[in-house]
Amino acid sequence: MELIANKCSFSFTTNCYTLCKISILDHFVPPQGEKDIYNPASDAVVFPDELRCNAFFRRQGKAQSNGSETIGDFGSLKQLLSSNYELGNILIRCFQYLIAKYDIDGFRVDTLKFLDPNFALRFGNAIREFALSMGKKNFFTFGEVYDNEQKIAQFIGRNVSSSGDLVGVDAALDYPLFFKLPNVLKGSLPPSDVVNMYQQRKDIERNIISSHGEATKFFVTFLDNHDQKQRFYYSSESNPHQFDDQATMGFACLFCLPGIPCLYYGTEQGLHGNKFNNSDQSIREALWGKPNPFDVNHPFYTTIQQISKLRNEQPPLRYGRFYFRQISGDGFNFGISPYPSGVLAFSRILNDQEVVIVANTSTSFQFAGFVIIDSNINSDGETLKVLFSNKSDAIEPEVVQTRGPGIRINEVEGGTSTGPVRVLRVVVKPMEIQILGRPIGA
Repeated sequence: MELIANKCSFSFTTNCYTLCKISILDHFVPPQGEKDIYNPASDAVVFPDELRCNAFFRRQGKAQSNGSETIGDFGSLKQLLSSNYELGNILIRCFQYLIAKYDIDGFRVDTLKFLDPNFALRFGNAIREFALSMGKKNFFTFGEVYDNEQKIAQFIGRNVSSSGDLVGVDAALDYPLFFKLPNVLKGSLPPSDVVNMYQQRKDIERNIISSHGEATKFFVTFLDNHDQKQRFYYSSESNPHQFDDQATMGFACLFCLPGIPCLYYGTEQGLHGNKFNNSDQSIREALWGKPNPFDVNHPFYTTIQQISKLRNEQPPLRYGRFYFRQISGDGFNFGISPYPSGVLAFSRILNDQEVVIVANTSTSFQFAGFVIIDSNINSDGETLKVLFSNKSDAIEPEVVQTRGPGIRINEVEGGTSTGPVRVLRVVVKPMEIQILGRPIGA
């Protein structure tokens, strides 16, 4: 179920009708009139019939070749003027009806940034209040803002750059993370690129997000979606399972990083679409109707079950504060991996619990070295266990130890320090991810 804007249609999974393209950046409100089309053929107009009013549409044809692609119709999709207040009321009522009729728990709002800004806020607020009036305390709305951190900050949480009391949608798709994380996990970008992205988020969202861990509820994280030309998972005909561990490493990262993890359909069945030569068909491959039925024993399916179960069992992975961790090969020089095919390490901390994640993005080299952990939570001689690994023969970390003073630590936010710090010595194989912590009840 989703509200889709701009280059897509509204689509209802229960009963699909193509309606129209939502208006973008238009502040002219045309005069209102009665319904302009009477007794039309069933395939000639939009549904519902409250939208059959010429004044609700831009009516200028396709976008001009030398103008903005967001001003004008897109193919057969006619552009609505979302700045029109009466039209906004109708659209809001449509989606309130869907909540009441089908007991829906959330909406995804496509191309949110192209809606009239006031309507975007009004829609999010009206949907939230309607859901609350029905007893739905956690109705979830999230928008696609295919843009940078600054643009996303205008839509999530309380929009501090706007006056008034309305709060828009709850969250946004995490495109800034998507622009970095898949390439880091594939070894083509250094882990420091993801670290820098989160540092920028921390600065930009400082007045919107009130605590270090709160960002988790404002971003929907993902590795691939229908707008890309290839999936994260790669499988070749010559060696189809060569990068299976890379895929499961990606799944685990997604479930451990801050945010609400979102898996694209078919991920759990190993769809890769590489036979379609890097086109839209690559990621819109049919899941059903294949010779083999849906396989609940597929290795990706069962791995995702394990990771999801662990996320549910370990509250830090859902609510915890978030810290990138420096690593060291020699035990004296610590820092964030600055080179491609490096090691991505971070912690989630909730009160007195720490979960440490170490992902080796190299496809060929093992990492044997040290990772910094919290000195207040962990004492020398204590042990952390491998709660999850995508390798069947994972090596348990050594006991907690103290390094320094006298070591060199390149701090995430700049500058250096000399310790002492508490560390774990770990051995992480190529394309392996280890989730380290204390088992429930330990």
